[in-house]
Amino acid sequence: MTDEKLDTKSKILAIAEDLFAELGFDATSTRLIAKEANVNIAMLNYYFGGKEGLYMAIIEQHINENRVRLQNINNDNISSFEKLNRFIDGYVDSMKRSIAVQKLMYIEMSLSLRTKLSEQIVGLLSKNLVEVKRIIDDGVANGSFAEVDSDMLIASMFGTKIYLINASPMASLLFNGDANCQELLSDEIIVRLKAHLKRMFKLYLTKS
Repeated sequence: MTDEKLDTKSKILAIAEDLFAELGFDATSTRLIAKEANVNIAMLNYYFGGKEGLYMAIIEQHINENRVRLQNINNDNISSFEKLNRFIDGYVDSMKRSIAVQKLMYIEMSLSLRTKLSEQIVGLLSKNLVEVKRIIDDGVANGSFAEVDSDMLIASMFGTKIYLINASPMASLLFNGDANCQELLSDEIIVRLKAHLKRMFKLYLTKS
């Protein structure tokens, strides 16, 4: 694929991501996306096969980027706690960087209106989950971590993220922020979130 075609695809993806986040899946038409991206609908359909294909391309791009980062962490010759801290830093930074995509994913999975889309998202996320569990399970196996319920520990972390992103008006009551999650997740909150997750994991995983 030529650089020009790659640039066009990237432009369509970026504009569609903003529109999906602002208007939702159902209210965002391919006609509107094509108009904002200054391309014709035939080109959009050629690249992505329609609105659902475009939607999944956005989700897949972000999930795959995170998977590569997780795989690199797991393959590095560093301690289990170092892997954990690097994972948390990247996890929170990604959450801050791609709030729109995060909201899209969790809204789609919670509504269950488009089962095929939801199943595709879960299938992609499950591969990342394997890499996260590997960090903890390897740490337990090599004696760095205490024997723990890794499923519940990971669920606690995911729950915190979902609360901050999808329940931002409630989270604002705790942090005196704006109900808009983009403004709620200030640099100060991001620093606090990283510190909280690292401390929670360390306390839970350190052997008595």
